[in-house]
Amino acid sequence: MATVELSFSALPVHVRTARLIVTAVARRSGVAEALLDEVRLAVGEACSRAVEAHRRRCPDEPVRLELSGAGHRFEVVVSDAVPEDDAAGGLAETAGLPEVSGPDEAFDEVWGDDTAELGLAVIASLADDVDFSSTPKGMQIRMSWPAAGEPPPIS
Repeated sequence: MATVELSFSALPVHVRTARLIVTAVARRSGVAEALLDEVRLAVGEACSRAVEAHRRRCPDEPVRLELSGAGHRFEVVVSDAVPEDDAAGGLAETAGLPEVSGPDEAFDEVWGDDTAELGLAVIASLADDVDFSSTPKGMQIRMSWPAAGEPPPIS
């Protein structure tokens, strides 16, 4: 399956649409029906986190998703556009938010320690394989689940 790319404005209402699209693509990629709720919930949590970060730091930037089903894995990457330098001050000052010393502290400042840890723990418990990474362009959450591979063509 080719990569499907999706971007949406940082509005909570779009998280539901993202979950529906991801579920449909996961099903088409061969993810077992029993895992689709986990996919839907993990992607919803990751998208909600990204939407909230964008709303506070860069509301005009879209949240991005990449969906791919290569081999026997279905992978979802949720990327926000809250750069480390903005999270470390820049936009925080103009938005009236407190200054922070780095991306981890910025994440906690936006979400609070407990909420951030809980949301990431939920994602980690739902995805078969997960990786959280901070890049100069923002945070990426990469999740994957087993898939049966390429399904037969739709007739």
